Amino acid sequence: MRWPGLSMMLLLAWMAFAPAAVAVESQFSLDPAQEERFRELAKELRCPKCQNQSLFDSGAGVADDLRWAIIRQIKEGKSDEEIIDYMVTRYGDFVRYRPVFDNRTLILWIGPFVLLLVGVAVLVYQIRKRRRLVEEAKLDEAHRARVEALLRDGGEERS
Repeated sequence: MRWPGLSMMLLLAWMAFAPAAVAVESQFSLDPAQEERFRELAKELRCPKCQNQSLFDSGAGVADDLRWAIIRQIKEGKSDEEIIDYMVTRYGDFVRYRPVFDNRTLILWIGPFVLLLVGVAVLVYQIRKRRRLVEEAKLDEAHRARVEALLRDGGEERS
């Protein structure tokens, strides 16, 4: 059974809320320079829920909220640093894809280089150890040849 008034009520509801949707869209519309800033900021910040996606790529609800927060702050005239500081204050340093260089993140920045140096040192040590063993094996071969010569000559060593 169809209700003739239902489609009319839906049409009236749509017409009532359409201006609000247009107002929200115009309130947050960005010019091309602001749009570029938004894209760069959203790519530089990590989604707190997804953890491996930027705000730009994430489809999570919290990412939508953070994107709107970025847009709102851009419209308010805040700088990129102020927007990032707001996000870091609210969600911690984890929200950054590239953490800042300070005492707390020192291990993140220097750790890979330390591991690389340790790896190179172990490699050099192993190469030197192997060379030493090869040299000792060559000496053993020389010693073995000398012993064989002595055995052939009847045990007399000649000087």
